[in-house]
Amino acid sequence: MATKNPFLTSSSLPTCLPFASSQSVPLPFPMAHGTTTLAFMFQGGVMAAADTRSSCSGLVACPASQKILPIHSHLVGLTSGTSADCALWKRILARELRLYQLRHGRRLSTSGAAKLLSHMLHPFKGTELCVAATLCGKKMNLSGPRLFYVCSDGTRLRGMLFSVGSGSPYAYSILDQGVHWGLSVDEAKSIAREAVYRATYRDAYSGNCVDMYHITSKGWTRRNREDLKEEYYREKERRKHEKTERRDTSLSDSHTQILLEENREDCWTEERW
Repeated sequence: MATKNPFLTSSSLPTCLPFASSQSVPLPFPMAHGTTTLAFMFQGGVMAAADTRSSCSGLVACPASQKILPIHSHLVGLTSGTSADCALWKRILARELRLYQLRHGRRLSTSGAAKLLSHMLHPFKGTELCVAATLCGKKMNLSGPRLFYVCSDGTRLRGMLFSVGSGSPYAYSILDQGVHWGLSVDEAKSIAREAVYRATYRDAYSGNCVDMYHITSKGWTRRNREDLKEEYYREKERRKHEKTERRDTSLSDSHTQILLEENREDCWTEERW
């Protein structure tokens, strides 16, 4: 006899979702948008980071938007896609998780939340709904952190590292070479900040500031929002310093070479006489 899944019963699924079969309204102009969000697991939990620029077509709609949305004390979601859709489905998921906790006396796990969101989004496959969420969570009774990617077509993936958005190819170039399990919290924070900075430097749809969240078994902690302009100036100073060091090294090598040649000429002159 098949067992029932406790969080996919008729009593736990939402009863007032938007209708997937409703006729879509044509958009007045192309809704071109982009973002950079990333999250990865390490020995200290989960580090999540995202830029703060919201774009609409070729315009910056909001330079200080919130793309990392806390769902409850031990779960956050990184959102990529249409801002209104992401905000709506974050509220729906938070409501359903709270109702599950009230019914069963315990919180639904991160994997359960990802499966629930995937099942709720699947009926909207093929519509203009645009939601891509990365769920990051960790609980006391689990062996480690959990990281899931859920898309509006019902796709659900589990992994150690995810980056979503138009700037994700540039972020992956930093994450692939820097992320490993033994990172400290400060190292993880530095890598996440640099990955978002590299993406915003090359992707016009990402930019302004970076938000970072650290999720552990004690809950999530939000780091202070940092302006990526400061990271640009720090990078500029580092490059200037490296250029000066290379020039000094080159001058020192040239001076040493000249002294060696002069010494060689003096020795040759003495031997000749």
